[in-house]
Amino acid sequence: MASEREVRVRLRRAGQEHLLRFWAELAPGPRAALLAELAPLEPEALREHCRRAAAACALPPGPSPDLAARLRPLPPERVGSVGRSDPETRRCWEEEGFRQIALNKVAVLLLAGGQGTRLGVAYPKGMYRVGLPSGKTLYQLQAERIRRVEQLAGERRGTRCTVPWYIMTSEFTLGPTAEFFKEHDFFHLDPANVVMFEQRMLPAVTFDGKAILERKDKVAMAPDGNGGLYCALADHQILEDMERRGVEFVHVYCVDNILVRLADPAFIGFCVLRGADCGAKVVEKAYPEEPVGVVCQVDGVPQVVEYSEISPETARLRASDGGLLYNAGNICNHFFTRGFLQMVTRKCEPLLKPHVAVKKVPYVDEEGNLVKPLKPNGIKMEKFVFDVFQFAKNFVAFEVLREEEFSPLKNADPASRDSPCTARQALLAQHYRWALQAGARFLDTHGAWLPQPPSPPLHGDPPAICEISPLVSYSGEGLEVYLQGQQFQSPLILDEDQAKPCTEDEAGETSWPGLFPWCCCSRVQCLC
Repeated sequence: MASEREVRVRLRRAGQEHLLRFWAELAPGPRAALLAELAPLEPEALREHCRRAAAACALPPGPSPDLAARLRPLPPERVGSVGRSDPETRRCWEEEGFRQIALNKVAVLLLAGGQGTRLGVAYPKGMYRVGLPSGKTLYQLQAERIRRVEQLAGERRGTRCTVPWYIMTSEFTLGPTAEFFKEHDFFHLDPANVVMFEQRMLPAVTFDGKAILERKDKVAMAPDGNGGLYCALADHQILEDMERRGVEFVHVYCVDNILVRLADPAFIGFCVLRGADCGAKVVEKAYPEEPVGVVCQVDGVPQVVEYSEISPETARLRASDGGLLYNAGNICNHFFTRGFLQMVTRKCEPLLKPHVAVKKVPYVDEEGNLVKPLKPNGIKMEKFVFDVFQFAKNFVAFEVLREEEFSPLKNADPASRDSPCTARQALLAQHYRWALQAGARFLDTHGAWLPQPPSPPLHGDPPAICEISPLVSYSGEGLEVYLQGQQFQSPLILDEDQAKPCTEDEAGETSWPGLFPWCCCSRVQCLC
């Protein structure tokens, strides 16, 4: 380990010697911890990081004045759509996706390094329970979707297959995530196929370019954004691991989307059949000012333009069909070939420009007192995973239905959007629709039929509680055998050990043992 003198000299070269100002007050243990944190920071890189953070923060916010003239929607031939495609086309995409999964050529990669500050929890978001009847966490839902898509692909192709799960964590989330998976027996996945790795951390910086001390013995560090993926892939030889496993296609997604379809066969198949090296799932923007990035072209190059960079006038522009001209909302759900990721990590990563995130960063003042600021006081520099779109030779976008595939968890209740409440409602509304499409009917407490889903789809609480395990159905398939022609009262909880065909008892009544875990009865009858 570097000595105090060596570290002090390096910090002086970086203009950050203040990070050792409480050195004389520290005990041997905290001194060693601080040196261990500071030693890897290269002086030139640290100086440049702090300079760039302060300079970027000083730039005026808002849209670039010439952006509108450089902006264009993606060409139609580069966009596929679930909602606007015929059933045969969708079947072809799915079939190709399942074929690639069955050949063990598909992996999923989870971006899970964030701290969940807005959600207000001190543990990784994937461990969060939004209040589903089953009590399942985001991690469990995602693990079960992997198991189900493996099963579906294997059944179609008559083989056994594996979808490896790579999980990018950070200093904050690696330990708790690893422990959580061990406690839950990796949700019955093979631990050898769950690969966790850590992204880099960067110091938070004051507006005048000084790294922030969080405590007397600790620098305020933050993950380098989901675009830190590319350095992390190289740091931990993840692409080499993929190559050993025969993985050719990687589905990258963000932890907080409760509706995410891991290794989605339709998305994988669409991208493969189009010969894409890079792809993005998008949803149609709900309204012009919706705060989501837009997948489009700038100077003919694909990229995501943040909503804050687009003027209100440009955001409100309409296409010839009456829809928004820039309507492809980014949902952090991407396809990459392994070859493309190898090219990015070897050649293009240094070209990515960090983005400024102004945050409230706790710090110690000159007297060593801990201060929790009431307004933003620091800068965290982040790279974005989608900033590599510009390097793609064949970029495509894949439009999916928001109500089926996108409901993020970002804010604490009682926020009106992107909260535990809205995420729970989205999943239960989806499962209610699936049950009705499979031929189930629901009755209220008086025995009257509850309504079919309206058009547009349900918002808020569905008429009845219905939760269907991913182990039973990945995207609504195969439910007829359990639900067709049956009538239920809320709640209906259909999990793997309960998903068995109805049987008739001695009295001729149809029943499902254990279907309703909240009921005090050991056996609950279908109301047919």
